[in-house]
Amino acid sequence: MEEDTAPSIEINSPAKIVQESAASYDDNVNGLVTGKTLKRWKDNWERERPAGITGKLVIFQQVQGVAGKRLIKPDNRNVFSYVESDWRESRSNGVIEVEGIVLSGARVDQLLRRYAIDPSKDLILCAQGVGGGSNAMNLGRCWYTLRYWGVDQAHLAILDGGNDYLSGEWTADDFTDTASPVINRALASVKDLPVDNTALHATFVDLINVLPVTDRNDPSDGVFIWDGRSLDQYSAGETSEAGTPLADYTRSFQNGGSRQGHPRGAAQLNWTNLMVNGGTGGLFKPKAELRAYLDGQVDAAGKGFVDGSYQHLGAGNAYRPGDTVYIYCETAARAAVAQLVSAVILGLPTRLYDGSMIEWNSLTATTDKDGNRILPNDSPWRTDELSFYKLNQPANIASRTSESVRPRIVDAYAASADLIIKADKAYKQPPVDDGGSGGGGGGGSGGGSGPGLPPNPCGG
Repeated sequence: MEEDTAPSIEINSPAKIVQESAASYDDNVNGLVTGKTLKRWKDNWERERPAGITGKLVIFQQVQGVAGKRLIKPDNRNVFSYVESDWRESRSNGVIEVEGIVLSGARVDQLLRRYAIDPSKDLILCAQGVGGGSNAMNLGRCWYTLRYWGVDQAHLAILDGGNDYLSGEWTADDFTDTASPVINRALASVKDLPVDNTALHATFVDLINVLPVTDRNDPSDGVFIWDGRSLDQYSAGETSEAGTPLADYTRSFQNGGSRQGHPRGAAQLNWTNLMVNGGTGGLFKPKAELRAYLDGQVDAAGKGFVDGSYQHLGAGNAYRPGDTVYIYCETAARAAVAQLVSAVILGLPTRLYDGSMIEWNSLTATTDKDGNRILPNDSPWRTDELSFYKLNQPANIASRTSESVRPRIVDAYAASADLIIKADKAYKQPPVDDGGSGGGGGGGSGGGSGPGLPPNPCGG
């Protein structure tokens, strides 16, 4: 009698997941593509689609564009165009539940069904609609979610710039006010994609395990930790993007956090430096300029990576060949833009710390505004001991234990903090022995009765 065997799934390292852009973004047929390429595709998809793509082009705009350029016009036969920006949900890793984590497999399968996508045949293009700000962040979350769940790089692209920055041969006839019809037909599941790309997601434990012992980037440890927030937040108000301390250091705090600062050894470069004019229009800077940042150089405005001394790292003292980049911000929104630069444009092994500082700063042995203990002193999951930080004023610290607040502490003494990864691996390939899998990492539909994610870009 033949034994049932599960299909083989390739478990990819961060180095296997990334791709590198051409020097000219016009030359890309996946990853970061330009309006010039999209125009060619849209006008004659059957003739112009990239090699290996046998299905349709599905465009996900994060929002509608400006008047007259609301949606990239589909033909609803080969090219389909939608507004879709739901890339996060509330999930628990066993220790803490955070509202903005990567979608569960079931949620992604719902999305594939809604738009009748077969990711092994179709090309999915993530676009901003209106370029910059939270739309650029959701662009990054779109790529991250689909790549995490196994969509091959050849079947996934991101569009450089918002609709109003699509120029050249683009005219008013290339846009519409009407999205494609919802089809709601199941053609495929992420379970059909025989790769495990969960290494894209770094948990707070993964970050703990690569921290240096001092608050300095160690060029020899194989890790580069990137804080994509403002210098105000990184320094807990000791300095700022303007180069001066904040008069009130708590102005740098977000989301009722118990503290502000950064994990040991992290280097800071604000995500706005990665885009033309600070993100206005949603266009990425040229590849060579982005690479210079990772090499430790500063730009013409004097911006570049700084360390815990608030001094520039200097040429050769930032990313080193062979390093894995760990990226975070406040809610993994701004960091998702930085991930596109690192993993999609520069081709560097990259992991997104998906809980980011809204989670990290919650894991503090202190009390909230109601006098309730957030973490006990003997919790094994304290991150305050591994950080440079300043505590918030007690009256400003939101509860982290109430059922109505996210993030919230689930179990301060949990045996592990990897329920999300275990659940996602099991969704792709259920274990043969179902008595010991780590289910429970999925988390419903985001939010419950708790507050929504803070508005971006300030909240990302």
